[in-house]
Amino acid sequence: MSHHTAEHRDPAMNSCIESCTSCHATCIETVNYCLGQGGKHAAPEHIGLMLSCADICATSADVMLRGSKVHKATCGACATICDACAVSCESMGEDAEMQRCAQACRRCAEDCRRMAA
Repeated sequence: MSHHTAEHRDPAMNSCIESCTSCHATCIETVNYCLGQGGKHAAPEHIGLMLSCADICATSADVMLRGSKVHKATCGACATICDACAVSCESMGEDAEMQRCAQACRRCAEDCRRMAA
């Protein structure tokens, strides 16, 4: 690893770090929303997936911020989990909060797929 600041990173990696950080925050915020809604929103599988998505997003951002070469592996996993989280959020219907989370997950998955390639 070397000196690795935003100015020294590829712009695509900076974009991915931003997407991961934003997705992490959005998933955490949405968990609180879902727990307040109850019912299918608070189903253990759905909540668990959103928390896993938040975790892998934070991990992927951290790995890229450190300049570690393993970012391809974490970004690949992140893309897969973000895709699954987006599908789960979209399954909640036209709920604006769930759509916001799904959109953040889709953006992050797209950026992470590029970083994993």
